[in-house]
Amino acid sequence: MIRLFNKETGAVLGSVSEGDLQLLVDQLEEEDSADTDYYVCADAIDLLESNGAGADLLNLLRRALGDAEGIDVSWKRD
Repeated sequence: MIRLFNKETGAVLGSVSEGDLQLLVDQLEEEDSADTDYYVCADAIDLLESNGAGADLLNLLRRALGDAEGIDVSWKRD
């Protein structure tokens, strides 16, 4: 299982599939190959949607973002 977290608060945002994680890795910027966090804003969510992200991932990220301009999201495999 792969869980996404709000990096700042440590709150669990939800679980995602391997395919969802691969889409995040492929589409969002990483600082290096060991990076496990991403800055997510409305534009990033729109990019993911236009590149085939599923409804579950998009809804999870939109809920996590809420009214904020952007958040740092990290992931971890259990």
